Amino acid sequence: MADSQNGKPKAAQGAEAPAPAKPRGRRPAPKEAAEAGRVWTGERVSVGEGHPEPPVPSSTPAAIVPGEAGKPGAAEGEAHWYVVHAYSGHEEKVRNNLMKRVDSMDMHDRIFEVLVPTEDVIEIKDGQRRHVAKRTFPGYILVNMIMSDESWYVVRNTPGVTSFVGSGNKPVPLQEKEIKSIQKQIKAEAPKVRVEYQVGENVRVIDGPFSDFHGKVDEINADKGKLKVLVNMFGRETPVELDLLQVERLK
Repeated sequence: MADSQNGKPKAAQGAEAPAPAKPRGRRPAPKEAAEAGRVWTGERVSVGEGHPEPPVPSSTPAAIVPGEAGKPGAAEGEAHWYVVHAYSGHEEKVRNNLMKRVDSMDMHDRIFEVLVPTEDVIEIKDGQRRHVAKRTFPGYILVNMIMSDESWYVVRNTPGVTSFVGSGNKPVPLQEKEIKSIQKQIKAEAPKVRVEYQVGENVRVIDGPFSDFHGKVDEINADKGKLKVLVNMFGRETPVELDLLQVERLK
């Protein structure tokens, strides 16, 4: 029945009042929502499993490959020995030309030494023993330098220089053992004897008790400067050891 005073119907007796509204909480984060729906299967899962390891920064910079432009062939700042091809027979002249360019272009901090490898040789010719400086590598000179565009230009444009020895257009330095072997050969005290004779060659003895005898070279001992010659005596060949100065070629 209606309330006579307000004109509104009264609530039925015994009916429950509506429950108060629940306070609104914060919305769960996506990760929490995913965890709420996860069912544990008994497997152990490590933290971070399934994600790639982060890159570890290197303490050293990436290596730079020199010579990509076609000239230098060693790391900048390092001195190495390089082989340079020059006109054969003009090695000393080319060396002098290069040293003058080093002086005039002030490249002493890049080009340090220019070497024409030679060895001391005893040459027997026309009955005379002579000491001769024989070039070890005819047509080549060695340059100790720091390879760069500037130093490459100074050497390459020296009169008499034709090219660097290397792979393609890239100069390749000598290995440490190679240059040490060359330097050891240059510093050798005992000169080598240059023998022009060959085993089996016919010679004539020009000095000593067998002078004017003809014979055939049987053995050569270049270190001692000796020959073993088979001399024809009494109808048979007799080996005789002779000095290189005691024989000459039969003309």
